[in-house]
Amino acid sequence: MTSTRRRLELLSPAKNLEFGIEAINHGADAVYIGGPSFGARAAAGNTVADIEQLAAYAHRYSARVLVALNTILRDEELDEAQRLVQQIYQAGADALIVQDMGVLELDLPPIALHASTQTDNRALEKVRFLEQAGFSQIVLARELSLPQIQTIAAGTSATLEFFVHGALCVSYSGQCYISHAHTGRSANRGECSQMCRLPFSLADDSGKLVARDQHLLSLKDNNQSANLRALADAGIRSFKIEGRLKDLSYLKNTTAHYRQLLDRIIADVPDYQPASAGRCTFFFTPQPDKTFNRGSTDYFVNQRQADLVSLRSPKFAGEPVGKVARLGRNYFEIEGQAAIHNGDGLSYFDGDNQLVGLRVNRAEGKRLFPAEMASDLAVGTPLYRNRDQAFEKQLEKKSAERKIRVDLRFAETPEGFVLALRDEEGNVATATLSHAKEAAQQGERAFAAIREQLGKLGNTIFAVGQITLDLSAPWFIPSGALNALRREAVEALESARLATYRRPPRWAAASPPAIYPQAELSYLGNVYNRLARAFYAKHGVALIASAYECNQEAGTVSLMITKHCLRYSFNLCPKQVKGIRPDPMTLINGNEKLTLRFDCTRCEMHVLGKLKIAKRGAAANQSG
Repeated sequence: MTSTRRRLELLSPAKNLEFGIEAINHGADAVYIGGPSFGARAAAGNTVADIEQLAAYAHRYSARVLVALNTILRDEELDEAQRLVQQIYQAGADALIVQDMGVLELDLPPIALHASTQTDNRALEKVRFLEQAGFSQIVLARELSLPQIQTIAAGTSATLEFFVHGALCVSYSGQCYISHAHTGRSANRGECSQMCRLPFSLADDSGKLVARDQHLLSLKDNNQSANLRALADAGIRSFKIEGRLKDLSYLKNTTAHYRQLLDRIIADVPDYQPASAGRCTFFFTPQPDKTFNRGSTDYFVNQRQADLVSLRSPKFAGEPVGKVARLGRNYFEIEGQAAIHNGDGLSYFDGDNQLVGLRVNRAEGKRLFPAEMASDLAVGTPLYRNRDQAFEKQLEKKSAERKIRVDLRFAETPEGFVLALRDEEGNVATATLSHAKEAAQQGERAFAAIREQLGKLGNTIFAVGQITLDLSAPWFIPSGALNALRREAVEALESARLATYRRPPRWAAASPPAIYPQAELSYLGNVYNRLARAFYAKHGVALIASAYECNQEAGTVSLMITKHCLRYSFNLCPKQVKGIRPDPMTLINGNEKLTLRFDCTRCEMHVLGKLKIAKRGAAANQSG
């Protein structure tokens, strides 16, 4: 197995081909994208042809394309999944992101396997098992702390991947069933209804309300900007941005932001190196706070934090810009330092504590004329900007350029001249020019002209590094001949780069098969098809329950398991306040009530409930 422990990879989301190309342009070392089906974002599917185009583009920069096939599969979907994996491999994809272990029992091409965060990778024992099962890269649970990550990294040779930015699921990934229980839309099938973003009231065991109509399960967004060096030092090698459903400005902005941060770390620490080729020039200043977020948290990386949730709204309020100073008939004036422009989007919380938005049609200094004057806007209301029109305009245009450094050597041959190009990864290409050697009348000008013509790489993916002229005399060579020679050498170098690019190999599974860390699997094991059942049986699991999506769990079970604890959030943690017991609490949304139980030993909260949807024969899907 080849270790890549010192290469730092920036991994960006790709909603589609266009987004994937822009992610590469803005510095991603790899992108992850959904295929036509079986990706964990049902609304972000793409054709195999688009994956092929994206892989061809990414490989020009030695960047990778990872395809998400990370839902759990029904028996009748296994054959289609196998055909799709073959097509994805033929299209040039570098790796497959997998949740369902039944996929490993298919007749797979030699494509690298990555374990999705949906496989719930919290412990070293689990990570070791996945490595032994053939996974070369493993997405760790977002709830881990730096010491926990360090412990796992010390015990595995697999590449460890970690989410560093974007939306957070309140539940451990792969362990949330509340959407399926209430709507039939399974998060493990890429159809989550996001019930966690709804407002809830919280009652204690006596029925007393602790909180009323707040977004108690809606976490702030992940932002590990301040922790990248610590994460790298702990053993993270792939830094993942969430957001396959986000817009293009979010993708450009966040990718550029983390590219700059990682480049600084790589510059400071000689042992680290980028995971792909090329350096980016940005035509804007990345500012992640200007694109969609619910506020920011670094979650549990630096141990438990109290302020994890965005209580007021799951929407994007934006950056604070001031408050209402005066109201007119069709305008209002703002008090604050931020300059507001035509087209900006502003937001505020109304009297019912609901986030309301308005658009600025015209800005005359501090006097703003909205498209429609809000009747509930009051003097003193805090204002936020959730669309900075000037910033968005920058991102609508070409906002980045990525170039691979290349050194040029121009020398004499018996028949004329040769141009050799060597790129930053050591790839070499040459082109020859048959031409008589005719002395130039003005020597220094001739040398300058040769340098100028050979250095014209503007429309290519290359940038000039060093130009060496290995000439015995300043020869006269027509500009047209030099340009043709340069173009031929550039084409040869591009071809050489693609010819030498190697996709990462599929890791072989251990023989005999590794033993799974648990002898029994409950519904939390997400076993949804016969091949997944066969996989776990082969790896020593004696009792295997069916996935929750099979609708066999009729009683009250944990519909969500989360490290976010509402007792802790409201200073009711038994470990902190003497005399308080970890009694159940209740979440209330309309007529819906969900019981909360607290596992204080593990510092976890369980949201309990029952299956509400009608059984639709899914149980018949199971074999054995």
